[in-house]
Amino acid sequence: MKIVIGADHAGYDMKQSVAQYLREQGHDIVDVGTHEPGHPDDYPDFALLVARQVQAGSVERGILICGSGVGVCVAANKFKSIRAGICHDHYSARQGVEHDDMNVLVLGSRVIGPNVAIDLVEGYVGAKFSGEERHVRRLKKVKSFEESES
Repeated sequence: MKIVIGADHAGYDMKQSVAQYLREQGHDIVDVGTHEPGHPDDYPDFALLVARQVQAGSVERGILICGSGVGVCVAANKFKSIRAGICHDHYSARQGVEHDDMNVLVLGSRVIGPNVAIDLVEGYVGAKFSGEERHVRRLKKVKSFEESES
């Protein structure tokens, strides 16, 4: 699977570990930064870089990491067709894809440890959207919100 990964300075170490793990599992990783962990930066910049690649279809999924995960999750979900979810447990990371067609996994490096991060990534990349009628119906409603003015 081709996956884009991005993180601000707070998520840099976790990004490096997750990217290495995914490469070892045979995935093609596009690392959009940060590449300067000692330099403070702005999480919305990485949400933009990851979201644009997912939107364009140049990758199958994305992963974003910041200190809490909240900032990049909020920013990523501002982009049409992005369904980003912040996860702290394996079930949510897997179910978010199976039921909600989540296409960006968000992690908080100051909230979870490296072993939990790998477990979440494993669940996320191993999951597939179910395609069940109830999930398709619900997803269609969610997508309709992007088209509404209010």
